[in-house]
Amino acid sequence: MGQPVGHESGEGRDPAGATQPGLPPGQRVQRGWPVTHYGPVPKFRPERWEFRVFGATADRGKHCWTHEEFTALPHTTVVADLHCVTKFSMLGAEWGGIPARTILDLAPPADDVTHVMVWAEYGYSSNVRLSDFASEHTLFATHKDGELLTAEHGFPLRLIVPHLYAWKGPKWVRGVEYMTADRRGFWEERGYHNIGDPWREQRYSYQEEPGEGPDL
Repeated sequence: MGQPVGHESGEGRDPAGATQPGLPPGQRVQRGWPVTHYGPVPKFRPERWEFRVFGATADRGKHCWTHEEFTALPHTTVVADLHCVTKFSMLGAEWGGIPARTILDLAPPADDVTHVMVWAEYGYSSNVRLSDFASEHTLFATHKDGELLTAEHGFPLRLIVPHLYAWKGPKWVRGVEYMTADRRGFWEERGYHNIGDPWREQRYSYQEEPGEGPDL
């Protein structure tokens, strides 16, 4: 469902075997942006749309924004690659949106929060370590290359985590839950790696080392 990832140094090989900078192991360069997700594309209803932060917040309360309020928050841009676990990479996209750090500032987590669960339409979820979520490059994207996201690619909001496999950044995001212990999300419960670092090829749960995820 989710798909972005950030540009980092590294080397990979294209289908012809040539080494290319900026590609994690096992990835190939993709021209264009394939549409991949689980389930149907949701219909956007701005009057019903709400972004929520809940769970272990510092004030023990829930924080909510309407679509108008959320998209009025300060925007920034991040140049980030998209590394899909299915082994294609789209390089050098410019993503525009609201930094995850802005949400952490406006709705601070409690001191003992270690992970977040990012919730999207239809109950889709993805768990991320707080340190990954708090990265200066993690972004709630509304735009790609200066254009609004299309519905198929996550409009009105998708998460970009610029150093993890694409599924860690869901499309059609609706909120964030702060957690004091890790809990697997949708794909993590179905055999995908709990962390999802493309540079370490953390694709599947059977590759997990002790301590990298809760029991399945």
